Amino acid sequence: MDEGQIFYILSQLVLGAISTFLAIILWSKIREIAWILIISGTIIAYIEIVYSILNIFGINGAELFYIGSVPFISFFLSALRNLFFIAAFAIMIIKQIKGEKK
Repeated sequence: MDEGQIFYILSQLVLGAISTFLAIILWSKIREIAWILIISGTIIAYIEIVYSILNIFGINGAELFYIGSVPFISFFLSALRNLFFIAAFAIMIIKQIKGEKK
């Protein structure tokens, strides 16, 4: 593993941890569903980062299911993160459209 990979891994861990920490703090302050979905997506993204780094180091559990050549957990985390973001953005768009009609 070269210096570039180490820097990449450390930056992903540190920046992901900061964004997740701030997201959790925001979660305790706000109860709007769209924001909760964005926060959930951010937490899932950090879980995905940690999982991928564990795979880089060869520390992973036995994969039971694969979708093609991709482990199911990798597919699931990526899809779930994006689904949270899609739902949050859709809710915000609907709120904006309803707000304009009043």
